Amino acid sequence: MTPSDESRYNRQIKLPQIGEEGQQKIIDSTVLIIGMGGLGSPAAMYLAAAGIGKLIISDFDVVEESNLQRQIIHQTKNVGDLKAHSARQTILDINPDCQVEMIDRELDDEELEDFINKANIVLDCSDNFPTRFAVNRFCVQTKTPLVSAAAIRLEGQILSFIPDTDGPCYQCLYSGEYENAQTCEMEGVLGPVVGVMGTLQALQALLILTGHTQEIIGKLQLFDGLNMQWQQVQIPKNPTCPICSND
Repeated sequence: MTPSDESRYNRQIKLPQIGEEGQQKIIDSTVLIIGMGGLGSPAAMYLAAAGIGKLIISDFDVVEESNLQRQIIHQTKNVGDLKAHSARQTILDINPDCQVEMIDRELDDEELEDFINKANIVLDCSDNFPTRFAVNRFCVQTKTPLVSAAAIRLEGQILSFIPDTDGPCYQCLYSGEYENAQTCEMEGVLGPVVGVMGTLQALQALLILTGHTQEIIGKLQLFDGLNMQWQQVQIPKNPTCPICSND
């Protein structure tokens, strides 16, 4: 670390769970974020601020006015811009030392697997089940840790998946059926709820990158924003899971 790094990240270096060794791991890490919307916005901003060495950000959508209520990485002036381009500029404004690689097109399976292979950890900040299942499948195949979150209405959830452990994968939690999946466009969502979940994705990513995996393996966190309540559910590995079982 440079003297500038030691000054910039001083407050988290002081934490015994991070220290100089942990901070160096953060600086040396590459994080792939799928989706630069309501979840990806705070996740990317906090990871850049924490000193992540490289962010690969993936989103092929453009910024719309209806996004601005919750996708805080974008500004009014960015309406009509590609989200990946808008997000990159905000990230560099926060931390010019962070390398940012943009993916502003839809990826096929081979490309998605290649990008996941480049990352130390993946944050699934997408808003649809087909993407979530594809990301999970390739994270299992490449043995890449995955932090997945979702939010709708005033509710949110987050769960991290660590390869080569007794913990589950995303498909252990869901069957793979998504015909009746609800969306924020259909049901609505309150911006700060998405912000809470995206911020927690950044937190769990930093914990995993610095070696604190046992604390979060298999723990589904459910947030009720209306009543300000949290529920934790231990999710077991599905021994017949078509993605992560050894059968």
